[in-house]
Amino acid sequence: MRLILKILAAPIVVALTLFVWICSGLLYVSAFVFGLAGTVVAILGVAVLVTYSPKNGIILLIIAFLVSPMGLPMAAAWLLGKMQDLRYAIQDRVYG
Repeated sequence: MRLILKILAAPIVVALTLFVWICSGLLYVSAFVFGLAGTVVAILGVAVLVTYSPKNGIILLIIAFLVSPMGLPMAAAWLLGKMQDLRYAIQDRVYG
């Protein structure tokens, strides 16, 4: 019975491992690209805030925060950590 459970859990563990590796690479690249985009949007937001419209400037600064590595990429990293926790939980439970 225990051997069957190990055989059934092995593809799931391998799939989760590959998924985490691929997503980690994508997250690294996207955080770099979003960091550059966030910088450009933040500079534009400050310029709009000072010269044109405070409302539009604040909107641009909020968008810059969401695009920055502390915004949506950080939420993706948290979710990726939870996926890795799931993989380790399955491994610990099945393989001891």
